[in-house]
Amino acid sequence: MALLEVAGLKAYYGQTQALHGVSFVLDAGGITTLLGANGAGKTTTLRSICGMVRTQGAITFDGRLISGKPTEDVVRMGVGHVPEGRGTFTNLSVAENLRVAGYTRRDRAEVTRDLERVFEYFPILKERLQQQAGTLSGGEQQMLAISRALMLSPRLMLLDEPSFGLAPLVVREIFRIMRRINSEAKVSLLLVEQNATLALELADHAYVLETGRIVMSGKAADVKNDEAIRKSYLGY
Repeated sequence: MALLEVAGLKAYYGQTQALHGVSFVLDAGGITTLLGANGAGKTTTLRSICGMVRTQGAITFDGRLISGKPTEDVVRMGVGHVPEGRGTFTNLSVAENLRVAGYTRRDRAEVTRDLERVFEYFPILKERLQQQAGTLSGGEQQMLAISRALMLSPRLMLLDEPSFGLAPLVVREIFRIMRRINSEAKVSLLLVEQNATLALELADHAYVLETGRIVMSGKAADVKNDEAIRKSYLGY
């Protein structure tokens, strides 16, 4: 069953058109990756879903049209966004970052439960609770960014370049946890990732973007094993 449906999506920065009729479907419980070179439109697609850029076309989440809605409404409906460059409040402590994320939720028992789950995924954050977020390592900041999104109790998480600037061992750990979040917390994932090999290992479905258009789609395993696609669009 489709959780997210994007149909004929066009996106604009001022007069510049960045997306040219992008369409794709993400199944509930699935992990989908958007691949392509820099400037292909991957980040713009995530920003469009969150209502952060001007768009035309239809974006439907859980059967409800969300295109044109304010970002805070999209978040409230169950879409968490982990932007490129972490997106944490660097001058606040780890605890304050997590508290801010859960602030809008009314059920405090559920918030407490989700906080415990975050510490189960990322025990290092429990040790760093009083530390200022800006003084964390890059990997710890990425863990905090993912945790902040989880504190919103999302059904869908949009992840923009979670591996960017991180050591390979840290990246492996974060991807392992993302798989756990998907399977244990039943959170669907839409992943934008420059490291195509890693993304295709994690995802079950892949779409390849080129200059704002989808040029290829299929099961992640098929895309991974297709040498022509890899050489033409993914550069390896």
